[in-house]
Parts: sequence; C-alpha cells; structure tokens
Amino acid sequence: MDRTPYVELFKAQFRSVTSYRASFLVELFGNMGATVFDVITVLVLFGSAPRVGGFTLEEAVLTAGLSSAGFALADMLVGNVDRLKVYVRAGTLDAVLVRPLPALPQLLLMDLPLRKALRVVFGFAVLGGAIAINDIDWTPARIVLVVLTPLAAAAFFGAFFVISATLAFWWVDSGEVGAAFTYGGRDFTSYPITVFGPVFRGLFAYAMGFAFVAYQPALALLGRTDPLGLPAWAGYLSPLVALVAAAIAAVVWRAGVRHYRSTGS
Repeated sequence: MDRTPYVELFKAQFRSVTSYRASFLVELFGNMGATVFDVITVLVLFGSAPRVGGFTLEEAVLTAGLSSAGFALADMLVGNVDRLKVYVRAGTLDAVLVRPLPALPQLLLMDLPLRKALRVVFGFAVLGGAIAINDIDWTPARIVLVVLTPLAAAAFFGAFFVISATLAFWWVDSGEVGAAFTYGGRDFTSYPITVFGPVFRGLFAYAMGFAFVAYQPALALLGRTDPLGLPAWAGYLSPLVALVAAAIAAVVWRAGVRHYRSTGS
C-alpha cells in the first residue's frame, strides 16, 4: 500500500495547526489539563482514606496511569473521528469516500489533534511515576505486560471511538450516547472496579471489557489476587480484548459506510 498520500495528509495537517504557533502552544498546554484533573480526582478520593475498595493510593495511581496513558494515546490518534457527524451533516464525507483511499485513515488524518500531544506525555509520565512508587516484582512477563497494556488500552478506546462515531451514519445527533462509553469509559477505568456496584461493574467491567483496560493488568503487575474472583492470567488478556473490540469496530464501520447515502452536495 502506498503510504505517500497519508504522509502528505499528515504534513498538511501539521502545517495547518502550527501556522499560528502561539495559539497552538496555548491549546497544547490547555489540553493537558483534562488528564491532570483526572489524576487529581483519584488523588483526592484515595487521599481521604488509607484504602478505598481494598486498594491503596499507590495501587490506584497505577490503575489510573495505565488508563490515562492508553486513553490519551487513543484520543490523540483516533478521537477526532467523532467529527464524522459533522461531515455527514454537511455532506463533506462524500469527498472522502470518492477518493481511492480507505475512508477511516483519511478522516483520522484530516483533523489530527496534535494539540493533545502533551496529554499523551503526561499520561505516560503518570504511569512511570506509578510504576516507581509501587513495589513490583519484575519478571519478563510483567515487563511485556507494562509495555503492551497502554497500547492495548489505546486500541480498545480507539475501537469505542470508532463505534460511537459510526452511529452518525444512522443517527447524526448520537454524540452524547457515544461519549458515555468513550469518556465515560475513561472515567470508569481510572479507578479499581471494586469501588463500583455489582450491576454497574457487571455491565461495564465484564460485559463491555473495561476491566481489562487497566484494573486486571494492574493486579497482574502488583501480583495481587483479584478480590472479585478472576484468575491471575486474566490480567494478561488486555491485548486479546482490545483485538476483539477492534474487530467489532471494523465490522460496525463497514456496515455504517454501506448504509451511508450521499447527500448529493
């Protein structure tokens, strides 16, 4: 596959966002605030008691770090797909579909939010700090796990971004519904799932797979037994869960594109 068109799209986007450097720098640092506040929320909640949901502050920060790093990466690389509803409503999606290139990569590069780059840096910095303050017994399997988990989390969140955006092919004003699972999923995975009730936990953590974004990998890294009863190897399932989510997203995306009818504009 010729990657030249995608390289040119990226270059054009980079020149566009950096043409006003002062504005770009303000947005770059301003966007980092969202991830900072997510971490502060965890610190405030777990700072009020030695343990919450059976976890210490240090253990909770590890969960939040894995989630923040993965979500920030997905939000920068894939999150702008939620602008699909704008393209569908305006009819500009037609121009994307008639090009001899896959539509999804084009959409991701058309408005790549480079201003969110510091979110990614901060997310991985939090993860690094969390690793440092926890006493982890490093093994080859845990080294691989700590490398793969943020990437798997990014793929998992990216899949949900694509699925929620694809709803616009059937329902243009579906943004709030999608946000409940993307940004809501980020908030859910920032805490040990033991702090949530059984019904909420069963739906989000296990039925939808959010437990495998950060909570289960954190248990595996810490060498802790899952208080909810899953076996130790469940902590290593995050890449597989992310792969399943990506496959579902691909199917939903293709169905949405086939369903789309040109506006004729």
